[in-house]
Amino acid sequence: MLIRRPADVVPSEITSKSLFEQRRRFLKLAAAGAALSVLPAVAPRRAWSAEKLAAVVPSAYKVDEPLTPYESVTGYNNFYEFGTGKGDPARYAGSLHTRPWTVSVEGACEKPGRYDVDELIKGLAVEERIYRLRCVEAWSMVIPWNGVPLGKVLQRLQPTAAAKYVEFVTLHDPQQMPGQRIPVLEWPYREGLRMDEALHPLTLLAVGVYGEVLPNQNGAPLRLVVPWKYGFKSVKSIVAIRFSETLPPTSWNLAAPDEYGFYANVNPEVDHPRWSQRRERRIGEWLKRDTLPFNGYAEQVASLYSGMDLRRFF
Repeated sequence: MLIRRPADVVPSEITSKSLFEQRRRFLKLAAAGAALSVLPAVAPRRAWSAEKLAAVVPSAYKVDEPLTPYESVTGYNNFYEFGTGKGDPARYAGSLHTRPWTVSVEGACEKPGRYDVDELIKGLAVEERIYRLRCVEAWSMVIPWNGVPLGKVLQRLQPTAAAKYVEFVTLHDPQQMPGQRIPVLEWPYREGLRMDEALHPLTLLAVGVYGEVLPNQNGAPLRLVVPWKYGFKSVKSIVAIRFSETLPPTSWNLAAPDEYGFYANVNPEVDHPRWSQRRERRIGEWLKRDTLPFNGYAEQVASLYSGMDLRRFF
């Protein structure tokens, strides 16, 4: 992620604001882990569906790299709504009910309203796209996502000229999402894109993975996949899409603005304040590899940021 380093600590300061915020966040994470550890085990059973998607068509959007095993894709996740541990989503996401499911469309568009998830993508071919996923913690996967181009869905909703950004909101329901009982983040989870990013052909609205219905812990029934950005931009279990003229607030940026910027483009040249972003570990491999600018998609997307200072707009 494109991250600015915190300002140098003034020698007279005992504890900087940045360090204080990091410590407070660490304590929240510890509390979340402790709280979830006493919850009933929703799932020693599998928390995901093995239902096959009705039809998936091949896509030209794919990388020629070994796929990350299905068990890792569905069992090693960041989804704080179900806990902060990588195995928590698979353990607890069985409590999520994904049908019926509606998405509220709001803001600067000609067709606002509440749409059934299946109505929203009706008539669009579900494609298989093999994308790299790079997480800010310096691990990565190669995943065969199944979904429809986000741009085609947004065009159906007819955004107006005032729509400069699009915001996405995750379900807020602590009964179904036990991680939301702890204020690790400001719930509900929110993310956003500039309109040209949202309309880019690479941006995917995913409904499945590995040819199967999207598992709960991977963001069922509807999630974003933006392959040139860090994973936290790919918001899960979407219940609202909002078109706006101004840059929307986003969850991790609100929690730690010095660490998580709005753009979150993969940039090996700019370190996270607490670790390097130059190298990454592909899940299933021992050795690290070099991180690629824009996660390897620079040829397709670098022009979106022409003239921008990517250290400032990280």
